[in-house]
Amino acid sequence: MTLSPKYKNLLRVGVGITLAFIYIPLIVIAVYAFNGGTTLKWPLESVTTHWFGDALRDHAARSAFFTSIKVGLAATGIALILGTLASFAVSRFRFFGRETVSFLVVIPIALPGIVTGLALSDTFTQVLGVTLGLFTVIVAHATFCIVVVYNNVIARLRRVSENLEEASADLGAHTWQTFRHVTLPTMQTALVAGALLAFALSFDEIIVTTFTLGGGQQTLPIWILENLFRGQQLPITNVVAVIVVLISIIPVYIAHRLTREESISARGGGGAEPVATAEAAAVVN
Repeated sequence: MTLSPKYKNLLRVGVGITLAFIYIPLIVIAVYAFNGGTTLKWPLESVTTHWFGDALRDHAARSAFFTSIKVGLAATGIALILGTLASFAVSRFRFFGRETVSFLVVIPIALPGIVTGLALSDTFTQVLGVTLGLFTVIVAHATFCIVVVYNNVIARLRRVSENLEEASADLGAHTWQTFRHVTLPTMQTALVAGALLAFALSFDEIIVTTFTLGGGQQTLPIWILENLFRGQQLPITNVVAVIVVLISIIPVYIAHRLTREESISARGGGGAEPVATAEAAAVVN
């Protein structure tokens, strides 16, 4: 579609306003991380990098950071297994209620976090008699991380022809060989992208964590919330918030690049199917 210079400029202004709306608050936090004082004033009275050293030396912040890493990795691992299994069931088999199952798998990410957190907390403590702790947080995070993995994997499986897997079986490969040499290569970038997005989602989650975390434990977002209104800790909190933003950007950026490169390859003309077919043939050689 060809646009006149007037409409091109209008679109540029629209994009600029959108980006400003999203990122100006983040820029403000980043600027405050270099604030020389302990109170928030604009403009800054002085600039310093002193708080970055204090943030790195803060034992509670470091402990909360590693807790968030452990929770994110464990929840992502669970989500990869369950989300992939669910996507295979829905995309590769025909059964009554298939679309309902797909809808039910996706629902958790659309529910208000406070509802999900309360439901999980009551289930753990009242129904199952499980003490809240790191395990309950991991399970809670996995419930919505599954959705991200599921959406990525099922989108990929729906674009890949089942004829490739049937051809592999016709060539004598058993189920595991077909999965390893045909199916997995066509969906591996979707798995990686889903895992990265799930980790990013878990790393900065706070509402569900508040309801399912045991006493005496903190994830990094919980640490930020609890220290936000402590005057002496406010500069360090700003620094930690900037670090969280940077850490969250990395997996999202990698996932974006993976999905973008995959879509470019798909538009470029069926690179995946010939490769997968060659792999299928190689299985029986």
